[in-house]
Amino acid sequence: MKKIQIHPTAHISEKAEIDYGTKIWHLAHIRENAKIGKNCIIGKNVYIDSNVIVGDNVKVQNNVSVYQGVIIESGVFIGPHVCFTNDKVPRAINPNGMLKEDNDWRLSKTVVKEGASIGANSTILPVDIGKFALIGAGSVVTNNIPDYGLAYGNPAKLLGFVCFCGNKLTDIGEKDNYMIMECPECRSRIEVKKGDYEELDKNLI
Repeated sequence: MKKIQIHPTAHISEKAEIDYGTKIWHLAHIRENAKIGKNCIIGKNVYIDSNVIVGDNVKVQNNVSVYQGVIIESGVFIGPHVCFTNDKVPRAINPNGMLKEDNDWRLSKTVVKEGASIGANSTILPVDIGKFALIGAGSVVTNNIPDYGLAYGNPAKLLGFVCFCGNKLTDIGEKDNYMIMECPECRSRIEVKKGDYEELDKNLI
C-alpha cells in the first residue's frame, strides 16, 4: 500500500481524512472534515475547504480553490487556477449592515461527476458537471453540463460531446431515446440522451 506524501509546507487539519497513495504538494491547505480519496494529486497552493469530498484518482492542479459544498467524484481532472463558488447571491453584510456569519447565508452545492475535466482558469458556479464532461479553459459555468458534454465560454454553453479519451464525438444515428455518437480517434461509441442533444442544437443556433 502506497503511503500518503505530504510536503512539509502544506497545512492539513487533523480532522481531515486522506486515503493512501495521495500526494499533497507545497503550501496546500486542507480544512477540517475534508475527505480526499486514494491516489490523488493535490497541487501547490490548493485550498480545499471544510466538508469537501474528493474521490479517488483525482488530479487538482496548482492554485485551485475548492469551497465547502463541492463534491468531486473519482477520476476528475481540475486544471490550474480553477475556482469553485458556493453562494449564488454573495454579500459580505446583512441588510442591517452587519458582517455576515456562517448562519446568514445559504450554501449551494456543486457535483463534478466521474471522469470530468475542467480547464485552467475556469470559474464554476453551483452546478452539476456530468460524467466525462469537458470544460474548456477560461470558462464560467453557470448551468448544469450533461454527461460527455463539451462546454466552454462565458457563460459556458454546450457545444458538443466528447469521448472517454477527450476527443469530440460525431453523430452517427439514433436509437430509442438516445443519439449514438462515435469517437473518430478510438472508435468508442457513446449514447447521449436526446434531450441533451436537443440542448446542443439550441446552443448552436
